[in-house]
Amino acid sequence: MNNSTSLPAWSLRPARPDDIEAIVELRAVVMRPDLQRLGRYDPHRVRQRFRDSFVPGPTSVVEADGAFAGCVTLRSDGDRLLLEHFYLAPGLQGRGLGSAVLRGLLDRADADDRAVRLNVLTGSPARRLYERHGFVVESQDPVDVFMIRTPRSLSAPPPPDGSFRGDPTDRSERIRSIR
Repeated sequence: MNNSTSLPAWSLRPARPDDIEAIVELRAVVMRPDLQRLGRYDPHRVRQRFRDSFVPGPTSVVEADGAFAGCVTLRSDGDRLLLEHFYLAPGLQGRGLGSAVLRGLLDRADADDRAVRLNVLTGSPARRLYERHGFVVESQDPVDVFMIRTPRSLSAPPPPDGSFRGDPTDRSERIRSIR
């Protein structure tokens, strides 16, 4: 495997208040294509919305090869977890880093027997990542797709590639996941 497609050494660390501007700029870069496609890109708004809602506590910074690479927020939402603000630098996307980070977060959710919810912009390629990890559509509107993943049994580990073995369009899986 060549270096441009290999998984970099990575880690998560707790976000700090001084991480906000790096995250704000990454968010603007990563979300721009989808927001433009949806006719909703505003360079000030995309940054300010994050600044207004940033809470370091549930947010982790992704570091790859020792450098800032992205962030992810996983916070409690009643009896479920909410996955938000999952952004990776464009040069690191498609190399397995997103899957590795997501798999680690989902392992924690499974250990706590908690479902995970998220929303992704309509038409975003990130949706495929979430579907590979067992998320199914709960509802959608013209802008957002709301997805959920039920906890996996600890006695049945996920496949090594992180893919979901069920059919994400299977109605029985969708019904179980909504409960």
